[in-house]
Amino acid sequence: MTKDLPVKSLGLRRADATPHAAALIEGLRDLGYSLETAISDIIDNSITAGATRVEIITETSSGNPRIAILDNGEGMSEDELIAAMRPGSRNPLAARDEPDLGRFGLGLKSASFSQCRRLTVVTRKGGKTSIAVWDLDDVAVRNEWSVQLPEDAADISEVDLLGTQGTLVLWEKLDRLGGNLADNPVRRAEVINQRIAEAERHLRLVFHRFMETTKPLEIALNGRTLAPLDPFARTNPATIADPVEHLPLKHGCVEIQSYTLPHHKQMSNAAWEDLAGPEGHLKSQGFYLYRGKRLILHGTWFGLCRQSELTKLSRVRIDIPNSMDADWKVDVKKSSAQLPPLVRDRLKRVIERIQGGSKRTYRSRGQRLVNQERLPLWQRVQANGQIRYRPNIDHPAFATFAEALPPSLRQGFFNCIALVGASLPVETLHADMAAMPEQVAPDKIDDEVLVQAVQYTLSMLLESGKEIHEIRSLMKDVDPFRSAWTETQSIIERTLQVRGE
Repeated sequence: MTKDLPVKSLGLRRADATPHAAALIEGLRDLGYSLETAISDIIDNSITAGATRVEIITETSSGNPRIAILDNGEGMSEDELIAAMRPGSRNPLAARDEPDLGRFGLGLKSASFSQCRRLTVVTRKGGKTSIAVWDLDDVAVRNEWSVQLPEDAADISEVDLLGTQGTLVLWEKLDRLGGNLADNPVRRAEVINQRIAEAERHLRLVFHRFMETTKPLEIALNGRTLAPLDPFARTNPATIADPVEHLPLKHGCVEIQSYTLPHHKQMSNAAWEDLAGPEGHLKSQGFYLYRGKRLILHGTWFGLCRQSELTKLSRVRIDIPNSMDADWKVDVKKSSAQLPPLVRDRLKRVIERIQGGSKRTYRSRGQRLVNQERLPLWQRVQANGQIRYRPNIDHPAFATFAEALPPSLRQGFFNCIALVGASLPVETLHADMAAMPEQVAPDKIDDEVLVQAVQYTLSMLLESGKEIHEIRSLMKDVDPFRSAWTETQSIIERTLQVRGE
């Protein structure tokens, strides 16, 4: 039996591995921020500081374009400001207060450096103004982790807009926002303004719940207060909201609520487009993940199902506390996350239900439009695993006209109708309906064609014993009468007067 040998104490040598400031601080610029996620990270700090108003001011026409973000939060002392300017100022594993939207202690610096080479922060607290500056050109020369502390704020842009308390974050040397267009200031201003305009919708969406409260957060862009963008259209009476579900886990409780948006016919075109965003409704369906009421991620099913046209009205809100960051692997930019296994299991069980509402919304309209009791011009035929649409030759407009034709021409007429049905541009219709269904509309018909269609249909329905109120109801529900109902009603009344009915 071998006896345990005593472990000889070994001398432990150490070497200084402090990173080179010039190299690492340049690396912080490439964490993947966009302009909108960078501005959002600054606003996170404003919310954590208790701000009720955030102003974003851009100056793009001068030789030194800049972006200023001001808030009326509680501000910082000089010691607090220096700590905030230190990269990695907070341990991501440390517990945070509920309203704290930060995590890594990198947001102010990494977000700012992603857009500019000079970051100036002016803050006021308890009647005292403190200033700190990171200038990456200065760091490149000195290669030191030292922040500048100017004494006088008089020459700092937009500082006069700072109130008795609050913080100003100023981005200058915007080398990544049109920096390669320095010799063309007009074009550079256009590029920066376009990027700012694209960021507006992102801010309205990400912070909409803070902007909707009884004491709302106001976010202003160049003096214009932004309106919140609720992705669930909760104020629309046609929106369907399922009950809230709670999933208690080790590090907090996950809250889940699914919504089915109204059909585009049940809201204005402007509201429908606003909800869709630049990528459209197809890309906007799925889960909307909030951390502390701040939107982190949206427009994904986390791989649990595929995005489809029939499910594009399904959206589900998921709320997590900031104590669950590690479980969800929330990144530095707070713009991506991963689904924990326990939550994945729960969402698998509810996903069929949250999809079902969207499918019912579209299918119910589809069934109503092809119902044989509603005088459809098109028939929906399902057989042998295929769905076909063909003109309804029994429709009064077709049947009455065919009866008026000489027998030798009738078959040719029906052959022409069949040719129209066989030539239906299915692929083009599918592409248009998937991309922009609200823009797909029936063609307008001439007055003469409408008069003929109304008279044929009215005559056949009267001969079949239908009451006039029944006829109006039937015709009002189908095109082309539905799309021109005012004119259709006038034609019906005139035709009835001529007939003496």
